[in-house]
Amino acid sequence: MTWEPVIGLEIHVHLKTRTKMFCRCPVGFGAGENTQTCPVCLGFPGALPVMNRRAVEWTVKLGLALECEIASHAVFARKHYPYPDLPKGYQISQYDLPACINGKVLLPTAEGDRVIGIVRAHLEEDAAKTVHVGGRSGRIGGADHSLIDFNRGGTPLVEIVTAPDICSADEARRFLQLLRQTVVELGISDAEMEKGQLRVDANVSVRPAGSDELRTRTEIKNMNSFSFIARGIEAEIERQVAVWEAGDEVRQQTYDFDAATGTLTARRAKEEADDYRYFPEPDLVPVEPPAELVEALRADLPESPAARIRRIEPALDLDRATVLVTGGLDALWHRTVQAGGDAFAVSNVVANDLVGAGVDPAAVSPVELAKLVEAREGIPRTAFDEAIARLADPGFSADPYLAEEAVSDTAEIGPVVDRILEENPDQVAAYRGGKEGLLGFFVGQVMKETQGKANPRVVSELVREKLSGV
Repeated sequence: MTWEPVIGLEIHVHLKTRTKMFCRCPVGFGAGENTQTCPVCLGFPGALPVMNRRAVEWTVKLGLALECEIASHAVFARKHYPYPDLPKGYQISQYDLPACINGKVLLPTAEGDRVIGIVRAHLEEDAAKTVHVGGRSGRIGGADHSLIDFNRGGTPLVEIVTAPDICSADEARRFLQLLRQTVVELGISDAEMEKGQLRVDANVSVRPAGSDELRTRTEIKNMNSFSFIARGIEAEIERQVAVWEAGDEVRQQTYDFDAATGTLTARRAKEEADDYRYFPEPDLVPVEPPAELVEALRADLPESPAARIRRIEPALDLDRATVLVTGGLDALWHRTVQAGGDAFAVSNVVANDLVGAGVDPAAVSPVELAKLVEAREGIPRTAFDEAIARLADPGFSADPYLAEEAVSDTAEIGPVVDRILEENPDQVAAYRGGKEGLLGFFVGQVMKETQGKANPRVVSELVREKLSGV
């Protein structure tokens, strides 16, 4: 039997407001443990929450970017669960009356735009951070003990829930990259996954291909890397297929994914809404954003990443356009092409060399970058790499680097190529046996031997010529 996955995502995004959701403690990353707390976010008796207006506005702005309906009347509720990282014993969240509903995201693919439904985007406070000490994975399994840092508790958090419209682990990864870029460009979050500012839970089930049934789902919790998310989903798909084909049934529960070993560990049965005993938060009034505020936020929306991918795709291709846009690199690419750079060459340099050097695209002069891209094969690789690394320096000029000239004399390069081929007889035999991908190995060795001063195009042609000889 052929199986197909059904995937829905729950994405948690920290809003980068100055203060927390219901108190005036600062929001930040890296402060000393338990130094950014107060009676409100620690849940002391008698402490009352006060709503963060900016967080509400930014949630509406995000909902508009996701083409959601903005609720004229949204209500906060108490969501009860007894975890050590929740000092009140409940989380203030939105339940049956969330801020944003019924949205969508268009995901560009080679077959056309895929529509990923957004069920809801609601505002809540984050829980504290649990640090598991000991063990190998940093998760609760195998830990010696756990510590709680309450700095994160009360941070404004938007939870975005997709419909089960995602059909593969790779599609989930691409959707999340697009969504993250949307959030960053709205200016509401830095969405740095390594800092926990964007976390993802994946709900996964499988069904016979062509069926429209929704079988029992499981949830993979708190993944914070696009690569790990895709790998975790793939692993869970494989596990569920094996369970069904063995004649068993999938149980609804949560899992942790260990990226180091590629294994899934079951944690607990998955709760339903009734388990949380929701009821309206009595200490907060409903959220009723004025119509003029909603329209002002709508008018302030930038062009969506998906629209920009489709706009620049004809000049490149879908994959290159996606890499540039989801990496926040397309503005520099566009300006550099306008300055005279070749579209494909600029995209390669920006997406590979510039990113690899850790250069801030916003600080780069497109005119100077266009000069380097045009001259990259005529100057030594070492000079090109140094120039790329210094592109963001104030007043940078490419001219001193362009004055250097790469070695293109085959009489000078030839003996080096001969020596490299002589020292690697096994690779030579493999290349001549059909492994033409080894050409890059030989070119790399020659470039290393010449300290990057040889012209790589000339080296490549010379190596290919000599390998085709005997």
